[in-house]
Amino acid sequence: MKQHNFPYSNDNKRYHTWNYYLKNKYGCKVFKASLNANFSCPNRDGTKAFGGCTFCSSLGSGDCAGDRFDSLQKQYEQQKEILQRKWPNAAAMAYFQAYTNTYAPLDTLKKTFQPFAENNEIKALCIATRADCLEDEKIDYLQSLTKKKDIWIELGLQTIHDETARKINRAHTYKEFYQCIQKLADTNIKVCVHLMNSLPDETAEMMIETAKVVGKLPIHAVKIHMLHLLEHTKLGIEYKENPFPLLSKDAYIDIVIKQLEHLPAEIIIQRLTGDGVQKDLIAPLWTLKKVIVLNDIDKKMASLNTWQGRLVDK
Repeated sequence: MKQHNFPYSNDNKRYHTWNYYLKNKYGCKVFKASLNANFSCPNRDGTKAFGGCTFCSSLGSGDCAGDRFDSLQKQYEQQKEILQRKWPNAAAMAYFQAYTNTYAPLDTLKKTFQPFAENNEIKALCIATRADCLEDEKIDYLQSLTKKKDIWIELGLQTIHDETARKINRAHTYKEFYQCIQKLADTNIKVCVHLMNSLPDETAEMMIETAKVVGKLPIHAVKIHMLHLLEHTKLGIEYKENPFPLLSKDAYIDIVIKQLEHLPAEIIIQRLTGDGVQKDLIAPLWTLKKVIVLNDIDKKMASLNTWQGRLVDK
Protein backbone atom coordinates (compact mmCIF):
# COMPACT_ATOMS: atom_id res chain seq x y z
CA MET A 1 0.00 0.00 0.00
CA LYS A 2 1.51 3.30 -1.09
CA GLN A 3 2.38 5.68 1.75
CA HIS A 4 1.47 9.32 1.38
CA ASN A 5 3.62 11.66 3.43
CA PHE A 6 1.05 14.19 4.57
CA PRO A 7 2.87 17.31 5.85
CA TYR A 8 0.66 18.08 8.89
CA SER A 9 0.81 14.79 10.76
CA ASN A 10 3.31 13.06 13.02
CA ASP A 11 1.62 9.65 12.93
CA ASN A 12 0.95 8.75 9.28
CA LYS A 13 -2.53 10.31 9.29
CA ARG A 14 -3.62 11.75 5.98
CA TYR A 15 -5.27 14.80 7.48
CA HIS A 16 -4.11 17.77 9.56
CA THR A 17 -4.39 16.47 13.10
CA TRP A 18 -5.10 18.60 16.16
CA ASN A 19 -2.31 16.79 18.03
CA TYR A 20 0.16 17.73 15.29
CA TYR A 21 -0.83 21.39 15.57
CA LEU A 22 -0.68 21.45 19.38
CA LYS A 23 2.67 19.67 19.68
CA ASN A 24 4.25 21.90 17.05
CA LYS A 25 2.74 25.05 18.57
CA TYR A 26 3.39 24.36 22.26
CA GLY A 27 5.99 21.59 22.26
CA CYS A 28 3.88 19.25 24.41
CA LYS A 29 0.59 17.41 24.72
CA VAL A 30 -2.28 19.84 25.37
CA PHE A 31 -5.74 18.88 26.66
CA LYS A 32 -8.99 20.81 26.93
CA ALA A 33 -10.45 21.30 30.41
CA SER A 34 -14.20 21.45 29.67
CA LEU A 35 -16.08 24.10 31.64
CA ASN A 36 -19.72 25.04 32.16
CA ALA A 37 -20.09 28.79 32.73
CA ASN A 38 -23.89 28.51 33.12
CA PHE A 39 -24.84 30.49 30.01
CA SER A 40 -27.95 29.90 27.88
CA CYS A 41 -28.71 30.22 24.15
CA PRO A 42 -30.92 32.65 22.20
CA ASN A 43 -32.79 29.71 20.68
CA ARG A 44 -33.55 28.31 24.15
CA ASP A 45 -34.79 31.32 26.09
CA GLY A 46 -37.19 32.69 23.47
CA THR A 47 -35.00 35.51 22.15
CA LYS A 48 -34.98 33.73 18.80
CA ALA A 49 -36.66 30.40 19.52
CA PHE A 50 -37.38 27.90 22.29
CA GLY A 51 -35.96 24.47 23.07
CA GLY A 52 -32.49 24.85 21.54
CA CYS A 53 -31.22 22.90 18.53
CA THR A 54 -33.30 19.73 18.24
CA PHE A 55 -30.27 17.45 18.67
CA CYS A 56 -28.84 19.31 21.66
CA SER A 57 -29.00 17.83 25.16
CA SER A 58 -30.33 19.70 28.19
CA LEU A 59 -26.68 20.42 29.07
CA GLY A 60 -26.17 22.37 25.86
CA SER A 61 -23.62 19.99 24.33
CA GLY A 62 -21.62 20.32 27.54
CA ASP A 63 -22.23 16.77 28.77
CA CYS A 64 -18.51 16.33 29.45
CA ALA A 65 -18.08 19.79 31.02
CA GLY A 66 -17.80 20.57 34.71
CA ASP A 67 -20.65 21.03 37.16
CA ARG A 68 -22.27 24.46 36.68
CA PHE A 69 -22.87 24.69 40.44
CA ASP A 70 -19.10 24.72 41.02
CA SER A 71 -16.99 27.79 40.38
CA LEU A 72 -15.17 27.85 37.07
CA GLN A 73 -11.84 27.70 38.89
CA LYS A 74 -12.94 24.58 40.80
CA GLN A 75 -14.19 22.98 37.57
CA TYR A 76 -10.84 23.75 35.92
CA GLU A 77 -8.79 22.29 38.78
CA GLN A 78 -10.92 19.12 38.84
CA GLN A 79 -10.62 18.62 35.08
CA LYS A 80 -6.89 19.32 35.15
CA GLU A 81 -6.34 16.77 37.91
CA ILE A 82 -8.22 14.06 36.02
CA LEU A 83 -6.52 14.72 32.68
CA GLN A 84 -3.01 15.08 34.11
CA ARG A 85 -3.35 11.61 35.61
CA LYS A 86 -3.61 10.41 32.03
CA TRP A 87 -1.00 12.82 30.62
CA PRO A 88 1.25 13.93 33.51
CA ASN A 89 3.33 16.39 31.48
CA ALA A 90 0.47 17.85 29.46
CA ALA A 91 -0.64 21.49 29.47
CA ALA A 92 -4.20 22.80 29.55
CA MET A 93 -6.59 24.85 27.48
CA ALA A 94 -9.70 26.28 29.15
CA TYR A 95 -12.66 25.08 27.06
CA PHE A 96 -15.93 26.93 27.64
CA GLN A 97 -18.07 24.20 26.14
CA ALA A 98 -21.67 24.19 27.40
CA TYR A 99 -24.33 26.30 25.66
CA THR A 100 -23.44 29.67 24.02
CA ASN A 101 -20.48 31.20 25.80
CA THR A 102 -20.73 34.74 24.45
CA TYR A 103 -24.48 35.05 25.09
CA ALA A 104 -24.25 37.49 27.99
CA PRO A 105 -23.38 41.15 28.63
CA LEU A 106 -19.78 42.09 28.01
CA ASP A 107 -19.11 42.64 31.73
CA THR A 108 -20.16 39.04 32.40
CA LEU A 109 -17.85 37.78 29.67
CA LYS A 110 -14.94 39.74 31.14
CA LYS A 111 -15.51 38.23 34.59
CA THR A 112 -15.73 34.78 33.00
CA PHE A 113 -12.71 34.84 30.70
CA GLN A 114 -10.26 37.29 32.27
CA PRO A 115 -9.02 35.02 35.12
CA PHE A 116 -8.20 32.27 32.61
CA ALA A 117 -6.55 34.69 30.17
CA GLU A 118 -4.27 35.81 33.01
CA ASN A 119 -3.43 32.29 34.23
CA ASN A 120 0.11 31.63 32.98
CA GLU A 121 -0.22 27.85 32.95
CA ILE A 122 -3.15 27.90 30.50
CA LYS A 123 -2.10 27.82 26.85
CA ALA A 124 -5.34 29.01 25.24
CA LEU A 125 -9.03 29.75 25.72
CA CYS A 126 -11.54 27.89 23.56
CA ILE A 127 -15.00 29.45 23.53
CA ALA A 128 -17.97 27.60 22.01
CA THR A 129 -20.63 29.97 20.73
CA ARG A 130 -22.91 30.98 17.86
CA ALA A 131 -22.32 33.41 15.01
CA ASP A 132 -25.28 35.55 16.09
CA CYS A 133 -23.84 36.08 19.58
CA LEU A 134 -20.60 37.82 18.64
CA GLU A 135 -21.38 41.52 18.51
CA ASP A 136 -18.56 43.92 17.60
CA GLU A 137 -17.78 44.88 21.23
CA LYS A 138 -17.40 41.20 22.17
CA ILE A 139 -15.11 40.53 19.20
CA ASP A 140 -13.04 43.59 20.17
CA TYR A 141 -12.70 42.29 23.74
CA LEU A 142 -11.70 38.78 22.62
CA GLN A 143 -9.21 40.32 20.21
CA SER A 144 -7.67 42.21 23.16
CA LEU A 145 -7.19 38.87 24.95
CA THR A 146 -5.10 37.54 22.05
CA LYS A 147 -2.23 39.65 23.42
CA LYS A 148 -2.17 37.33 26.43
CA LYS A 149 -3.37 33.98 25.06
CA ASP A 150 -4.38 32.13 21.94
CA ILE A 151 -8.15 32.58 21.67
CA TRP A 152 -10.22 30.02 19.79
CA ILE A 153 -13.85 30.60 18.87
CA GLU A 154 -15.82 27.44 18.06
CA LEU A 155 -18.89 28.13 15.96
CA GLY A 156 -21.72 25.61 15.78
CA LEU A 157 -22.66 25.85 12.12
CA GLN A 158 -23.42 22.14 11.44
CA THR A 159 -24.66 22.85 7.88
CA ILE A 160 -24.60 25.66 5.31
CA HIS A 161 -28.15 24.75 4.23
CA ASP A 162 -30.72 27.09 5.78
CA GLU A 163 -33.56 24.65 5.13
CA THR A 164 -31.84 22.09 7.38
CA ALA A 165 -31.02 24.81 9.92
CA ARG A 166 -34.73 25.60 10.21
CA LYS A 167 -35.55 21.94 10.76
CA ILE A 168 -33.03 21.64 13.60
CA ASN A 169 -34.07 24.99 15.14
CA ARG A 170 -30.63 26.54 14.81
CA ALA A 171 -32.39 29.91 14.55
CA HIS A 172 -29.73 31.76 12.60
CA THR A 173 -28.87 31.80 8.91
CA TYR A 174 -25.77 30.93 6.93
CA LYS A 175 -25.58 34.61 5.94
CA GLU A 176 -25.27 35.59 9.63
CA PHE A 177 -22.55 32.97 10.07
CA TYR A 178 -20.69 34.22 6.98
CA GLN A 179 -20.82 37.85 8.17
CA CYS A 180 -19.40 36.81 11.54
CA ILE A 181 -16.55 34.89 9.89
CA GLN A 182 -15.62 37.97 7.86
CA LYS A 183 -15.42 40.06 11.05
CA LEU A 184 -13.30 37.45 12.82
CA ALA A 185 -10.97 37.30 9.80
CA ASP A 186 -9.80 40.81 10.68
CA THR A 187 -8.61 39.69 14.13
CA ASN A 188 -6.03 37.33 15.62
CA ILE A 189 -8.81 35.08 16.95
CA LYS A 190 -8.64 31.50 15.68
CA VAL A 191 -11.86 29.97 14.35
CA CYS A 192 -13.04 26.37 14.48
CA VAL A 193 -16.31 25.45 12.70
CA HIS A 194 -18.47 22.50 13.75
CA LEU A 195 -20.02 20.40 10.96
CA MET A 196 -22.56 17.64 11.55
CA ASN A 197 -23.35 14.76 9.21
CA SER A 198 -26.68 12.90 8.88
CA LEU A 199 -28.95 15.79 9.79
CA PRO A 200 -32.59 15.16 8.79
CA ASP A 201 -33.19 14.98 5.03
CA GLU A 202 -29.64 15.94 4.09
CA THR A 203 -28.06 14.01 1.23
CA ALA A 204 -24.40 13.03 1.04
CA GLU A 205 -24.00 15.73 -1.62
CA MET A 206 -25.34 18.39 0.78
CA MET A 207 -22.92 17.32 3.53
CA ILE A 208 -19.98 17.40 1.12
CA GLU A 209 -21.11 20.80 -0.19
CA THR A 210 -21.04 22.15 3.38
CA ALA A 211 -17.39 21.10 3.71
CA LYS A 212 -16.50 22.55 0.30
CA VAL A 213 -18.01 25.93 1.14
CA VAL A 214 -16.56 26.07 4.65
CA GLY A 215 -13.15 25.11 3.29
CA LYS A 216 -13.09 28.32 1.26
CA LEU A 217 -13.63 30.53 4.32
CA PRO A 218 -10.86 32.24 6.36
CA ILE A 219 -10.95 29.71 9.21
CA HIS A 220 -8.34 27.65 11.06
CA ALA A 221 -10.03 24.37 12.01
CA VAL A 222 -13.11 22.20 11.72
CA LYS A 223 -14.77 19.55 13.85
CA ILE A 224 -16.82 16.92 12.00
CA HIS A 225 -19.45 15.03 13.99
CA MET A 226 -22.05 12.38 13.33
CA LEU A 227 -25.57 13.25 14.49
CA HIS A 228 -26.18 11.69 17.90
CA LEU A 229 -29.79 11.02 18.85
CA LEU A 230 -30.02 11.42 22.61
CA GLU A 231 -32.70 10.75 25.18
CA HIS A 232 -34.76 13.79 26.21
CA THR A 233 -33.95 15.74 23.04
CA LYS A 234 -36.62 16.77 20.53
CA LEU A 235 -34.94 14.87 17.70
CA GLY A 236 -34.39 11.81 19.90
CA ILE A 237 -38.08 11.74 20.83
CA GLU A 238 -39.09 12.11 17.17
CA TYR A 239 -36.75 9.27 16.19
CA LYS A 240 -38.17 6.91 18.82
CA GLU A 241 -41.70 7.64 17.64
CA ASN A 242 -40.94 7.50 13.92
CA PRO A 243 -37.40 6.32 13.07
CA PHE A 244 -35.73 8.07 10.13
CA PRO A 245 -32.63 7.01 8.17
CA LEU A 246 -29.21 7.57 9.73
CA LEU A 247 -25.84 7.09 8.11
CA SER A 248 -24.20 3.72 8.63
CA LYS A 249 -20.59 3.68 9.83
CA ASP A 250 -19.34 2.92 6.31
CA ALA A 251 -21.45 5.67 4.74
CA TYR A 252 -20.27 8.15 7.35
CA ILE A 253 -16.63 7.22 6.69
CA ASP A 254 -17.08 7.66 2.94
CA ILE A 255 -18.62 11.11 3.39
CA VAL A 256 -15.96 12.23 5.89
CA ILE A 257 -13.21 11.24 3.47
CA LYS A 258 -14.86 13.22 0.67
CA GLN A 259 -15.22 16.19 3.02
CA LEU A 260 -11.53 15.97 3.93
CA GLU A 261 -10.57 15.85 0.25
CA HIS A 262 -12.32 19.22 -0.23
CA LEU A 263 -10.86 20.89 2.89
CA PRO A 264 -7.50 22.63 2.35
CA ALA A 265 -4.60 20.79 3.98
CA GLU A 266 -3.81 23.83 6.15
CA ILE A 267 -7.14 23.59 8.00
CA ILE A 268 -6.74 21.71 11.29
CA ILE A 269 -9.10 18.77 11.88
CA GLN A 270 -9.90 18.90 15.58
CA ARG A 271 -12.36 15.97 15.44
CA LEU A 272 -13.71 13.41 12.99
CA THR A 273 -16.20 11.87 15.39
CA GLY A 274 -18.01 13.09 18.49
CA ASP A 275 -18.77 11.87 22.00
CA GLY A 276 -22.32 10.81 22.73
CA VAL A 277 -23.07 10.11 26.39
CA GLN A 278 -23.45 6.33 26.39
CA LYS A 279 -26.38 6.17 28.82
CA ASP A 280 -28.36 8.71 26.76
CA LEU A 281 -27.44 7.58 23.24
CA ILE A 282 -30.39 6.19 21.28
CA ALA A 283 -28.64 5.88 17.91
CA PRO A 284 -26.39 5.28 16.07
CA LEU A 285 -24.67 2.91 18.48
CA TRP A 286 -21.65 2.45 16.21
CA THR A 287 -20.51 5.95 17.24
CA LEU A 288 -19.58 4.58 20.68
CA LYS A 289 -16.62 2.80 19.04
CA LYS A 290 -14.66 5.96 18.34
CA VAL A 291 -11.26 4.32 17.92
CA ILE A 292 -12.65 1.86 15.38
CA VAL A 293 -14.26 4.68 13.39
CA LEU A 294 -11.03 6.68 13.31
CA ASN A 295 -8.94 3.62 12.42
CA ASP A 296 -11.35 2.75 9.62
CA ILE A 297 -11.08 6.30 8.23
CA ASP A 298 -7.28 5.93 8.21
CA LYS A 299 -7.44 2.52 6.50
CA LYS A 300 -9.89 3.69 3.85
CA MET A 301 -7.87 6.81 3.06
CA ALA A 302 -4.75 4.68 2.71
CA SER A 303 -6.51 2.13 0.47
CA LEU A 304 -7.79 4.96 -1.75
CA ASN A 305 -4.41 6.72 -1.58
CA THR A 306 -6.16 9.99 -0.80
CA TRP A 307 -5.54 12.82 1.65
CA GLN A 308 -6.96 16.05 2.99
CA GLY A 309 -7.04 18.73 0.32
CA ARG A 310 -6.60 16.37 -2.63
CA LEU A 311 -9.61 17.77 -4.48
CA VAL A 312 -9.28 21.42 -3.47
CA ASP A 313 -9.78 23.65 -6.55
CA LYS A 314 -10.43 20.64 -8.76
